Amino acid sequence: MTKAIPEATGTPEPEHSEQANPGVPETPTQGAENPDSPNDTDSRTDADSATDADSATGASGGPGWGVWGFVRNTWRGLVSMRTALVLLFLLALASLPGALLPQRSLNPAKITEYRQQHPMLGPVLDRLGFFDVFASPWFAAIYLLLFVSLIGCLGPRTLEYARACRAQPVATPRNLNRLPHHAAAEMDGSPEQAVARVRGQLRGWRTAVREEPDAEGRTSYTVSAEKGYLREAGNLVFHLALLGLLVGFAAGKLFGYEGQVIVLTGGNQFCNSGILGYDSFRAGALVDGTSLSPFCVKVDTFDAEYLPNGQPEQFRSSIGYQAGADLNAGPDGPWRPYLLQVNSPLRVAGDRVYLLGHGYAPTFTVTFPDGTSRTQTIQWRTADQTTMLAEGATKFDRPGLPDDASRRRNQIAVTGLLAPTSSGGKVITSVFPAPLRPEVAVDVLRGDLGLDDGRGQSIFEVPQAQLQSGALTRVARQNLLPGQEIRLNDGTTVRFDSVTQWVGLQISHDPAQDFVLLFAVLILLGLGTSLTIKRRRFWARIGPADPVAESERTVMEIGGLARTDQAGYGEEFTRLRTALLGNGVLEDRNNPRPDGTRDRGGSA
Repeated sequence: MTKAIPEATGTPEPEHSEQANPGVPETPTQGAENPDSPNDTDSRTDADSATDADSATGASGGPGWGVWGFVRNTWRGLVSMRTALVLLFLLALASLPGALLPQRSLNPAKITEYRQQHPMLGPVLDRLGFFDVFASPWFAAIYLLLFVSLIGCLGPRTLEYARACRAQPVATPRNLNRLPHHAAAEMDGSPEQAVARVRGQLRGWRTAVREEPDAEGRTSYTVSAEKGYLREAGNLVFHLALLGLLVGFAAGKLFGYEGQVIVLTGGNQFCNSGILGYDSFRAGALVDGTSLSPFCVKVDTFDAEYLPNGQPEQFRSSIGYQAGADLNAGPDGPWRPYLLQVNSPLRVAGDRVYLLGHGYAPTFTVTFPDGTSRTQTIQWRTADQTTMLAEGATKFDRPGLPDDASRRRNQIAVTGLLAPTSSGGKVITSVFPAPLRPEVAVDVLRGDLGLDDGRGQSIFEVPQAQLQSGALTRVARQNLLPGQEIRLNDGTTVRFDSVTQWVGLQISHDPAQDFVLLFAVLILLGLGTSLTIKRRRFWARIGPADPVAESERTVMEIGGLARTDQAGYGEEFTRLRTALLGNGVLEDRNNPRPDGTRDRGGSA
């Protein structure tokens, strides 16, 4: 049997917690009031008081005090959680131009096109670094400030959490009836038995039992329990993982590299031995290109599947690779097969090999009047991604001439368009991306191609300056199917032999990619833990009832506190109240009756 304890009347006295540890704050901001504490008093720390004292004396302490106060206040503002959130928002906002505008590291040609389309805005954006966002000084400044802010606020916060984990649960408040959840009752049994009953119901909670002798010399007990410490742990894991993610990205940019290369099918090879083998290469700040991961790739075939409307459905390339002992074995080393697909990279020697795209390379054979011939297969640039119409130039040097001047005057270039599936007619175009009926429309140019002037030139076109100066002239124009040829006025023939496919490969090296993945997983786990686990506290005060009673009786008063009502603690407290005090205990003040009345105790 239990007996209800009536609610105390009158104005309650302000209570004071006897525990020095109010719990772990949810934010690292100093001087913040702890919402978990049962007290209504300010929980300002001694450091805050010292800071106020410094601020009060700073105005009259000389120039040194003014400078020190400015530095101290700037640091405190930088390491606050509010500043970290603002910097995180600015970092996301600063990344938008990198996604919306062309970037110099990815496609310089798009930047030139953008500047031509926007002659006034384009140069301004270029000077401000919007075409190279992630390498701009202002993006690096936001990145570093966020890094410093996270370190500054996570360090003290982690230490505070470590101290709170070692401390005992908060002592039982003096007036439990002022808590959001409260109930009390009188029951049979000794206080020691009631304590054991409470501890049995609080399995999984951190508990502490304390003795409190009353004025009559009788021994009373208090039980303090806390649960949900992993909430703050999840919060810390989330922010520490975010910090680790930033470090991982920075390490990848410093020690990583990325390059693109075009490799013809039919057994042609690419070896990652130096930057000269790449068509384009972007190195990290601490990468000099002399110690790349050693491996070789051989491209055997490429297969593409298209829908009837010409839309690509699947790309596959059969390749072989060598690394480690296979590569050290030399030309006789085995090639390990691999089916390379889009978004299914080859991972070898710490690098990733991606299949970016494909195109076509026509094969031309030039036979000179003396009977010598030259055959070349050079990739042509894709001009239309829908139909794979390609354009380019294949350049030839005539052998056997006595001097360099004669050789330069007789150089030949075959330029024009390649249609993998030709429309036919005098003016051809491509109507389907697969090589069903290849045809080329070419101009044959003869003269000085400018190959020996010491300046680099594109493999996809001839120098326009040579054409304008007359050093290079057009000698023939014709459409050719495979096997057809053109005969020039000096007896030279140009034959279109066949079409070979090429694949575009991207080699990426990021030594921090595993750490980035780990920290990304930890961010999700920490965030999920922080959102699902709720902090709550439970107290019980247990003491002997009226000593004149014939049987041993015990008075138990319980109270509970959660950070928010949405924590779901009302149902949990009701379960504990029912298990400890019985079903007859009336509702606490957070659970009114249907008629709107509230009770503070109950009876069996």
